[in-house]
Amino acid sequence: MKRGKKILSFLLKLSIGAAGVYIIYRRLKNELGWEQISLLKNALLQPSSLLLLVISLFLIPLNWGLESRKWQLITKSIESISFKTAIRSVFSGVCLGNFAPGRATEFLGKILFFSDENKGKISVLHFVNGMIQLGITLLVGVLALLLKLETFSKEYFWLFYLLLTSALVLLGVFMFSVLRVNLFLNLVSKLLSRKSQTETIRVVFPKSLWLKLLLLSLLRYLTFSLQFFLLLTIFSPSVQPSALLPGIALYFMMTSLLPMISVLEAAIRAAIALIVLGDTGLSSTLLALATVMLWLFNIVLPSLIGYLVLLRLKFDFKLIYKRNK
Repeated sequence: MKRGKKILSFLLKLSIGAAGVYIIYRRLKNELGWEQISLLKNALLQPSSLLLLVISLFLIPLNWGLESRKWQLITKSIESISFKTAIRSVFSGVCLGNFAPGRATEFLGKILFFSDENKGKISVLHFVNGMIQLGITLLVGVLALLLKLETFSKEYFWLFYLLLTSALVLLGVFMFSVLRVNLFLNLVSKLLSRKSQTETIRVVFPKSLWLKLLLLSLLRYLTFSLQFFLLLTIFSPSVQPSALLPGIALYFMMTSLLPMISVLEAAIRAAIALIVLGDTGLSSTLLALATVMLWLFNIVLPSLIGYLVLLRLKFDFKLIYKRNK
């Protein structure tokens, strides 16, 4: 029995690695050709561009360190974990999140580091944590949308109303999750569970915790927004920040609203960047290159780290057995 579990665990880890390599290969093959590599090389020959790239790289641990601290804080009411464990949990989640639209499988990697009796509750907290970050992204995005209203051409006015309506609806869901957190937790729990009856979840979220989570989410939003700004500046240092910042806010809002399918993610992100940043003068090639680099920094690299974490982890299949009963 133990030998069978070891073989199953090995095959599962091998499948995750093979699928991850395939996804990365497909995207890099389509979006990082010789032309893009040549443009990147020419841009990095400038000392100022190289400095911006180094700063962008240093923002990676800050970005995921903030997310790990959020995860440690929000799960503390159910099960306390160390900051190191929170980092491992988050990176494992990033790795497994590549295999479903909208990163719906991310929670499967994160709950591996919690006890069996708490995995269900922790899964629900993952979605609450995501709603907090999404709330910040949507709020800033709506403000940017209103600022760029005059720049929308008539052919894209439908997009303006669609984005505004979608953002306001999700902001309403966010406010509901904050004001009625336990009701929201139990609603999500019922959606995730296959059982007709689920255990009622009751957690205490003091105002101080909400403030910390909101502040950390805002800091994280500023971190990856600055990172994208620096990457765009590498390829077009003459573009004014006032022209880039609203477009960056809209880019993150739209990529948060649209579910990303891994093999099509490159095309979707490049198209979004072209719509919201096309008026800055940056070519579609440069915009696509900047989005690919952002993806490499914030998804591919953390996914590789997460895969190394998963390789050292002994998978417990009890949760799978319980869900199938």
